[in-house]
Amino acid sequence: MRYKKPMTTPQTTLSVDEIKLSDPAFWVREDRDGAFAKLRTERPVSWHEEMEYPGLPKGPGFWAVTRYADVWTVSRNPQLFMSGKGSSIADLPIELAEFFGSMINMDAPRHTKLRLIVNRGFTPRMVAKVEGSVREKARKIIDAVAEKGECDFVGDIAAALPLEIICDMMGIPPTDYRRILELTNIILGIGDPEYAMTIEELMAAGMELSQYAQELGRQRIDKPTDDITSALMNAEVDGERLTTQEFGSFFILLVVAGNETTRNAISHGMKALTDFPEQRAKWKADFAAVAPTAVEEIVRWATPVIHFRRTATADTVLSGQEIKAGDKLVMWYNAANRDEAAFVQPYRFDVTRDPNEHVGFGAGGPHFCLGANLARREIAVMFDELFRRLPDIEVSAPPAMLLSAFIHGVKRMPCRFTPTRPSERHTSRGGA
Repeated sequence: MRYKKPMTTPQTTLSVDEIKLSDPAFWVREDRDGAFAKLRTERPVSWHEEMEYPGLPKGPGFWAVTRYADVWTVSRNPQLFMSGKGSSIADLPIELAEFFGSMINMDAPRHTKLRLIVNRGFTPRMVAKVEGSVREKARKIIDAVAEKGECDFVGDIAAALPLEIICDMMGIPPTDYRRILELTNIILGIGDPEYAMTIEELMAAGMELSQYAQELGRQRIDKPTDDITSALMNAEVDGERLTTQEFGSFFILLVVAGNETTRNAISHGMKALTDFPEQRAKWKADFAAVAPTAVEEIVRWATPVIHFRRTATADTVLSGQEIKAGDKLVMWYNAANRDEAAFVQPYRFDVTRDPNEHVGFGAGGPHFCLGANLARREIAVMFDELFRRLPDIEVSAPPAMLLSAFIHGVKRMPCRFTPTRPSERHTSRGGA
């Protein structure tokens, strides 16, 4: 069953003055892509009011940055467009912003030092060890559904792989996987009634994750093991180590980003491959050769993180619009990844798209996604196994989407396939 989006530039019934990016009603409209296309053309840097969040004062408003070139400009100039006042649109107290965002809400030199410490946990040996288990886990996940003939693609397939990988990286036991998933759903699902609607719910989930992480970190200081938690808690840069509180905040960032974003990329990838069967056939015909460009196209197409914010440190001009020091600028990655000035036929899903310098992992600069290579590996291996084990798998009904202006999330998505025995094993084609 296919629900194909148009490959030409979409339209909207809204005038440019009627586009309200902070209005929750905007995010249930089917013509959102058309609205962003209109902004790129008519008002690429546009002013918007902020929505009111219960428990927080209403913010002063923000500039929406929608063109690809402008998103790169903002992202790659951290001295002019800082992260230290928060990466979310709302003005959270800085302690709270760092609690949930860790490094993404910091600037140099503090960001630089913390990232150097964190990099000690992502050595080639450590990452290679994790990557080696990706295929084994993907096979076990498919084994669990192979005989059923249908399942929820998100819950049973897409969410399982990145969740298990990130938990294994951190040394989290399998008995705790489900609770970690529930808490990350709450943190990134804020605003969706199915998950959380209040700051209090958000704080409770974050506090539970942080306390879990701090206890895990203390255990690894006393008794190190061969996991990234141990590497991080015992790494030093210029004589400094992560405190347990800093590790707690980084843990929230890592398990949320490493789990939710990759699962949504895999989910959107399955939907796109169902909607564009000719692209699916092209990839299946030569999986290893096409995989590098196909994975990048899935990330561009999905754009799992819709936006991040920066704050101007001085008066400046962006695409002819005057920006004042202290103004917020919100980079809309979803709009940048559909910019006709940067991509040929951007509304066409093309597994051989090249070049494809998308902003699905951020647009360069100091905050480029730390786990980009691992995410690429997980996406490639999962589709390699799906094509081999469940070759006719397809989405069978419209997905249930997360109500969010921050995460392009898929909550549930039915799929169907010809049942097969879970005990089947095949040798790897390699190259994934």
